[in-house]
Amino acid sequence: MHLVTAKAPVTRPRPASYAVTAEFYDILQADADDRLVRDLYGREVAKARLGVLDIGAGTGRVTLMSLAESRVGVHAVEPSRAMRTSLMTRLAALPARQRERVTVHPHALDETALHRVADVAVCHNVVACLPPAARRALWPAIGAALVPGGSLFLQPPPARLPARTVVRVLPEQRVGEHTYGASMVTSAAGDRIRTRVDYWVRDAEGVLRENTETFWMWPASRSRMLDDLARHGFVPSPGQETPGLLAVTLRSPG
Repeated sequence: MHLVTAKAPVTRPRPASYAVTAEFYDILQADADDRLVRDLYGREVAKARLGVLDIGAGTGRVTLMSLAESRVGVHAVEPSRAMRTSLMTRLAALPARQRERVTVHPHALDETALHRVADVAVCHNVVACLPPAARRALWPAIGAALVPGGSLFLQPPPARLPARTVVRVLPEQRVGEHTYGASMVTSAAGDRIRTRVDYWVRDAEGVLRENTETFWMWPASRSRMLDDLARHGFVPSPGQETPGLLAVTLRSPG
């Protein structure tokens, strides 16, 4: 006689993302990103009275800024284990009273079932890398997580495909006897934008190791983004015309 038992649902992990980039991100980009995050969102986050939602928290630039600028709870949503590891390490170094204000969610926002937990949401350096289906799932999830009248601030994706291949070399950084560097090559690939990032570490004798990671982006015009958001109850926020930033408000029912 065989005893039949119910099986637990099988969770299939998504392919590793940012597995290479996580090691290099902070040392190569954190200073510039810190300044950008404060310039774009600092004053708005300081106005939060219920909570701040950090969508795609990465290694924690917006999360830490939100802890410094506000006194409310912060929900940090980061599905990538590699980036989340850096985020958790950074949070572990904070004083307990500050750390207790942060809840880290290890899934995409549409899988977290957050409901009216924040009046300010920030989506920094994320939307461009989401395929259209993932974007469509994101908007109602943000609408559910915000209270009516809450604000969403996001970096919009590129409006169009690049006309030519663009190469950007990041400033090298020294760590002990090693120098870290990277170059980013961006080009059109069909209806998408392909960004290949080549990382290297070298010492006085030469290159010690090299790694590459490729990211894809889906362009969309500003008007297209606003139309998509409008379908889920968002309207443009008055007086918010900052270049490189899209600011919308969740309409109150009725």
